[in-house]
Amino acid sequence: MSEATSIVLLGTGTPNAEPERSGPSVAVVAGGESFIVDAGPGVVRGARAAHDVGIDALAPERLVRVFLTHLHSDHTAGLPDLLLTPWVLGRREPLVVHGPRGTAGMVERVTSAYTADIEQRLGGPEPINETGWRADAREIEAGIVYRKGSLEIEAIPVRHGSWPAFGYVFRSPERTIVISGDTAPTETLTVAATDCDVLVHEVYSAERFRGLPEKWKRYHSRFHTSTRELATIAAAARPKLLVLYHQLTWGASAAELLREIGEVYPGDVVSGEDLGMF
Repeated sequence: MSEATSIVLLGTGTPNAEPERSGPSVAVVAGGESFIVDAGPGVVRGARAAHDVGIDALAPERLVRVFLTHLHSDHTAGLPDLLLTPWVLGRREPLVVHGPRGTAGMVERVTSAYTADIEQRLGGPEPINETGWRADAREIEAGIVYRKGSLEIEAIPVRHGSWPAFGYVFRSPERTIVISGDTAPTETLTVAATDCDVLVHEVYSAERFRGLPEKWKRYHSRFHTSTRELATIAAAARPKLLVLYHQLTWGASAAELLREIGEVYPGDVVSGEDLGMF
């Protein structure tokens, strides 16, 4: 697969412990480098699996930069893994962690929690470098958060309850890719995704939502996006490809999700699976 601005779904899951889905994490590969969005459980193993089928930029020792959409545990529980496992496997560079307010405190506490591990590896006979365990936390605001060569990454504020939360737009000469993170319908994201090449967006089943207890309906309607709402967003934004991830199905099949969206939106839609590549 070409590494000229491509997408690899490292994990498409939710807080629900579905064995076939790792926690939410998306890799964008551009210019031979990897840019990870969110660090759900299983992120490094997902990256290694992608490497093993030909994505060289996702070798564990090359995982050096992550962009957090928000700090919910299902999006960050893999952060210790992303910080330490690639170091054990040879990464020498610190892990750069971009994220909303609170990211620096989380990174500091994660590193502190593994002090005994770090000291044992550094002080014992293990042949390991002295730098790859470090982290560089960078708390961001909306706007351009990364630029290198022809690649530009923009953080877009989204609505996920009271959390400070972002989606991300990746722009390169080849493609524009938009990743929603967790969000209720947000006009700023719809505008950012207009005429993009790929929109990777979270979703829940509008039909299965009807059977939820009222307290969960109140929660999901404020924090997430239904199939019907996403179809309306896609109809306005007109992405060349819509990829579903973080699918809250409550038992609905991928075919059901696609049918619910297709009743409103006739464009190209894929229900993403772990290690899906686009």
